[in-house]
Amino acid sequence: MMTSSKLPKKIFRGVHPLITVDRKAPKALYQQIYDGFLGAIIRGDLRGGQPVPSTRELARELRISRLPVLNAYSQLLAEGHFESRRGSGTFIAAKIPAQPASHRQPRSKASTRKRTVSLRAVALPRFETPYWNEDLGAFQVGQPELKSFPVHIWSRLLSRYSRELKVKALQYGHPLGLEELRQVLAMYLRTARGVRCEAEQVMIVTGSQQALDIATRVLLDPGVPVWVEEPGYWLVHRVLKAGGCRAIPVPVDSEGLNVNAGIKLQRDARAAFVAPSHQYPLGVTMSATRRFQLLEWARMAGSWIIEDDYDSEYRYDSMPITSLQGLDTDARVIYTGTFSKVLFPSLRLGYIVVPPDLVERFIAVRQAMDICPNHFTQAVTAAFIREGHFTRHLRKMRRVYGQRRQVLIEEIERQFGSSCEVMGSAAGMHLTLLLGEKLRDREIVKRAIESKLWLSALSLSYVGSSPRPGFVLGFGNAPESQIPPAVLLLKKILTE
Repeated sequence: MMTSSKLPKKIFRGVHPLITVDRKAPKALYQQIYDGFLGAIIRGDLRGGQPVPSTRELARELRISRLPVLNAYSQLLAEGHFESRRGSGTFIAAKIPAQPASHRQPRSKASTRKRTVSLRAVALPRFETPYWNEDLGAFQVGQPELKSFPVHIWSRLLSRYSRELKVKALQYGHPLGLEELRQVLAMYLRTARGVRCEAEQVMIVTGSQQALDIATRVLLDPGVPVWVEEPGYWLVHRVLKAGGCRAIPVPVDSEGLNVNAGIKLQRDARAAFVAPSHQYPLGVTMSATRRFQLLEWARMAGSWIIEDDYDSEYRYDSMPITSLQGLDTDARVIYTGTFSKVLFPSLRLGYIVVPPDLVERFIAVRQAMDICPNHFTQAVTAAFIREGHFTRHLRKMRRVYGQRRQVLIEEIERQFGSSCEVMGSAAGMHLTLLLGEKLRDREIVKRAIESKLWLSALSLSYVGSSPRPGFVLGFGNAPESQIPPAVLLLKKILTE
């Protein structure tokens, strides 16, 4: 946690502390000011190193003469609560420690009663900062190569848009998102991904996670059964838990989701969450037979398919696979995608392609959540796509990731030989390494993290009680020179 003495001081300039005075009170004005500052310091509202307004500013703010303010400041300086810095002003003394939250916010008697939250909230695991947030390195999953992103082009577009900013851009936008971005995105999806859509069906969201959340809120009721891939994307599991839905784990094999197995487990499931073009974490592509089986099941059962197409732009042994949504003739597929993998994660921009008859329902839910997406990032992204930078960046990164993927496969074969199995290397920015059924992958991951090796345990992607061990290795953020020593380090950790 950041200590009080390290707080960035500039952010507090011009922000006056909440000090009030009552001219009718028997207590002197200077004493009221003194008590106000001291109380704020004790509660932790004002912290060490934080600037306070000048005596002249505060007197003007309180609409009183300057004398009582001078007297209060003089007393606080004398007692060491304030400190004066020549040429800078007056500050809360830097050595005053930050007060614990429990001291700052004493509970009332009413608040000591049992504090209840929803069962859905309790079902979610506690938030923990992802271990790979601390540093960048080999085998991080879901991390693109950020150093290759054309920051100079992005900055130029952002600067140009800011100079030409119109007042209308400062107003709330449409819940579906900026029309200009939806137009260019619909054209791209029709051309490159075979998605059947018009701009009126595209909703811009803050990443694929919000897309999954909105789809769950619109289509699913608490308690309904839902197919999920086994193993599958762990944040899908979180979304369904938050929605109170019942996840039915359906096994994934070399052809993708086993539709027949899903029908035997729960024929009347309300929906299926799938990543048919590049499944996470096994990386397999759903076969044509399974795709048509899944679409037929959804049609007959009156169920929905939520297609997560998170990184299928990167395919190395063939052209990108056409989306499942493009094969759908009954408007049963909700298609979701994200810019996190193809541009950069902090952009927080994704999209949903919604069947026409559901658009109004999706809009209603979206408006209740956060009204509309951020205008600035949408406008710059639209220009980035429209001017051709997006497709050029994709082509460049497909070559970069393809080379890294090849180095990783060759090094795994060199170090492990026939004792391992590699899955899902045909697309995306990760592959899965299988090294035997008795492997304790979670324990090994903990040891690897200590050596700055950012593995992901395959077993964590399972819902059922019989997880398969292994490692998910991301190569998007690992330069070719880092890959051989990283694989060698993994072998060393395993032998230990």
